[in-house]
Amino acid sequence: MYHTWMRYFTPGPAHHRLGLVCLGVGLQHGALPTIGPRTLDHHVAVVVSSGSGWYRTPDGERADITGPALIWITPGVPHHYGPDPGGWDESFVDFAGPATATYTELGYIEPDRPVVPLSDTAGPRAAIGRIARAARRGNPLLEVETGAAVHELLVALRRARADTNPAGDLVLTALARDAFRPISVAEHAARHGMTPAELRAAVRRGAGCSPKDYLLSIRLGRAKELLAATELPVAAVSRRVGYEDPAYFSRLFTRRVGVPPVRFREQQGRAVPGGWSDRVPDPEHPPTITTPAT
Repeated sequence: MYHTWMRYFTPGPAHHRLGLVCLGVGLQHGALPTIGPRTLDHHVAVVVSSGSGWYRTPDGERADITGPALIWITPGVPHHYGPDPGGWDESFVDFAGPATATYTELGYIEPDRPVVPLSDTAGPRAAIGRIARAARRGNPLLEVETGAAVHELLVALRRARADTNPAGDLVLTALARDAFRPISVAEHAARHGMTPAELRAAVRRGAGCSPKDYLLSIRLGRAKELLAATELPVAAVSRRVGYEDPAYFSRLFTRRVGVPPVRFREQQGRAVPGGWSDRVPDPEHPPTITTPAT
């Protein structure tokens, strides 16, 4: 016996232009039927929370699956999978849209790795639960709500990968710590006992970009904070984020941000008499204006 619940949607062209659309969602458990062999024209994320089964590749090789795990189904690729006789607990989301190409480039979707072990499924199941709740009949926000939840699901699946350190990738953490120091990529690699090629592979696997772009993103983010919240000269901001040549920093900032540092300050600058905080606010207790007692 098995139990299943599913809904399917047909978003319009305007919703596709949002980047991602949800085409369907399902929650199932038990001795489910075998799927395939078949080929689809869109992506599906199948999250196996518990139980075991198998996946057969297009060339006939069998891979064993033990939950928690993720099965990636990608457009145009034949797939064939199913649970063992004892069954499994499964949820799935069908999705499509132009943003899938970018998510694949960044490593969030892995066409070459159809079965991915997960550390747990709490985060992905929470995102899928939001899609299921939005799927109520007559919801006027259905397509936008479910599309937004697909973005959330892809992030949750990336975070839940079993090969990702829950406390953060140690290489990325070290790069972020030293981001404002004038250290070359080769020197960063040597600090970790890696070749530059190994470091590039590790950063691309963890952050979906090159070490240079990863460091640049951190540096420019900090530069924006200093420009917006302080009156430091641009040259001082440049030095604080790791660039000794202010002219080079200004060119780099302008090319990446779209406006020069001075113009960014004019647009975003604001006085912060109490100082700039590095502490992330608690979502459960956001900053509020406290009315003094009378």
